[in-house]
Amino acid sequence: MAIRDWHENDRPREKLLKFGAPSLSDAELLAIFLRVGVKGKSAVELAQDLLDEFGSLHALLNADQSHFCQAKGLGEAKYVQLKAVLEMAHRHFESGLTKGDAFTQPEAVAQWLNLQIGHTDREVFGLVLLDQQHQVISFKPLFFGTINEANVYPREVIKTVLEHQAAAVILAHNHPSGDATPSLADIELTDQLHQALNLIDVRCLDHIIIGDYGRWSSLAQLGKMPTN
Repeated sequence: MAIRDWHENDRPREKLLKFGAPSLSDAELLAIFLRVGVKGKSAVELAQDLLDEFGSLHALLNADQSHFCQAKGLGEAKYVQLKAVLEMAHRHFESGLTKGDAFTQPEAVAQWLNLQIGHTDREVFGLVLLDQQHQVISFKPLFFGTINEANVYPREVIKTVLEHQAAAVILAHNHPSGDATPSLADIELTDQLHQALNLIDVRCLDHIIIGDYGRWSSLAQLGKMPTN
């Protein structure tokens, strides 16, 4: 049965307009992006096949050009379209943060950080550098690989903060496993860097950890940031 023959509450576009984008499944969202299916398959069925092939929506969106373009129903035009959509989303969140008080909107910071480091298959640790009004100066990735207190060097963190004349920072890193729960090593690292930043009178406001599927955690919200 073609999608046009479905009940309107089940058609992805109509469902989005009536109930909002969060009500749609990954396959339904992807079907709207694809617009059409292939012979014998609706756009939703094709979308589900693609999700099964790539393993997840996250993996599909971050596939390299060669892998993406070889998949049935995709191709170079869809690849270009996808990259344009992702870049627009990136600029949207970045613009909103640079014009507003970032620390009062941890959800927005997490969404922005997801675009910065959520797509990588290895851990990336970086700093969200903030000015006196806690508005974003920039995000600087500093360390790559397995992140713990042994391979994140406080001197490099301090150097970066001083170079950009930041008044405060938000620590950030991703968990490629997808689970955004802070580990004991994450908490110990936060304490170590908090102490180092205190020495130069720079506030360490939060440590945000990015998982997958929009999952994230904030040590400040969890009450796990050092208080002294």
